[in-house]
Amino acid sequence: MKDLVSRCPIEEAMQVIGGRWPTLLIYYLKDGTKRFSDLRRDNPTVSHRILALELRKLERAGIVRRTVFEGYPLRVEYDLTPAGLSVVPLIDALGDWWEAIDTAHPAPRTKTAAKEAAVL
Repeated sequence: MKDLVSRCPIEEAMQVIGGRWPTLLIYYLKDGTKRFSDLRRDNPTVSHRILALELRKLERAGIVRRTVFEGYPLRVEYDLTPAGLSVVPLIDALGDWWEAIDTAHPAPRTKTAAKEAAVL
């Protein structure tokens, strides 16, 4: 993780939930407990390594709880802690905000479309 520039609570929060994957993981976990493979299915473009790193980061921050069940094969489940559940309304509000402005000002969705829009 990068060093904090200030002690601003927004900067600290964004260090934990900022980036491509953390908010998506919280979004998919809001519906309940999921296994690692479920989260991979929900986010097919995330690599195994990155998914594991992001889940560990959220676990260290107290947002995600990891439960290991004994037996063979080993079973691991992830769910949101109370702190994680308290973030869900913020993520939902962010999604609502984006849908509102996205319909008013559609943005390119693909890299190719973004390049074409940049040329125009």
